[in-house]
Amino acid sequence: MLRHEFQPGRLVAGFFLAVAGLVYAGDAGGLWETPWFAVIPMVVGGLCLAGAVGVVGRTVRRRRGRTGRTDPAAPADRADPAQAPLDASR
Repeated sequence: MLRHEFQPGRLVAGFFLAVAGLVYAGDAGGLWETPWFAVIPMVVGGLCLAGAVGVVGRTVRRRRGRTGRTDPAAPADRADPAQAPLDASR
């Protein structure tokens, strides 16, 4: 059972920030030489990608939450009693 909902945008942002940290750690350890400005496009691109993934993830959650199903063309179940059809015998 999940304790919180999965947010793929945060996963993508964390991945790119971790990669940026590894690039700087490799530079500090002497494994390679990294210019100071090389990480900026990586971080900005990763954050833009994370934002796009977050918007897509929110759209998918809204669509699934509205119908309770993955197929948007499927008819919605009537869980709300106010929208249930009226019984003619009452």
